Amino acid sequence: MIGDMYPAGHGGWIEVICGVMFSGKSEELIRRVRRAVIARKSVQVFKSHLDERYAGLYHVSSHDGRTVEAVPIDSLEQIARAVLPETQVIAIDEAQFLPGGIVTLATSFAHRGKRVILAGADTDFRGEPFGPMPQLLAVAEMVDKLHAICVVCGNPASRNQRLIAGEPARYDSPTIMVGGQESYEARCRSCHSVPRRHEDQVELIV
Repeated sequence: MIGDMYPAGHGGWIEVICGVMFSGKSEELIRRVRRAVIARKSVQVFKSHLDERYAGLYHVSSHDGRTVEAVPIDSLEQIARAVLPETQVIAIDEAQFLPGGIVTLATSFAHRGKRVILAGADTDFRGEPFGPMPQLLAVAEMVDKLHAICVVCGNPASRNQRLIAGEPARYDSPTIMVGGQESYEARCRSCHSVPRRHEDQVELIV
């Protein structure tokens, strides 16, 4: 896996792990963190305070139950203040929830010789770019895009299907709604559905 490569010298770099829910993003971030610890690197892990699923607020957790301790944050200033001078690896989960300034902050850390690992959904439930993820992908040295399995047809899934009362959420639903298997499914482009308000009206007329 490219994320296990350590460039020669003392320069830092940015890695982004992206993809849909259930594709293994957090699992991959946890794997890289654990390998960095084995390599005797000084590591700090952060996560968005919006995500309290599975292992709770103070852990990054994968859907299969793997966890690593993390500091919940709700601002970039918290990360900037919390990172210690001796820290070599900074890992941040659910980066899509962070403000756009995370791009500048991650770049600053990399310039200071730190390895920055960010994981997050690159698209929202509409299938559109999510938060700062497009910019992070653009500035990163290493990018891994993971896929899940479409629950409808079994093809590689690249979309987050949001469900409300078992039905596809409309396009004008809120962008951020934290949830698990009860609220989201992984689907491919063909099986992904996001009805717009005018489409609902057409169906009612018909």
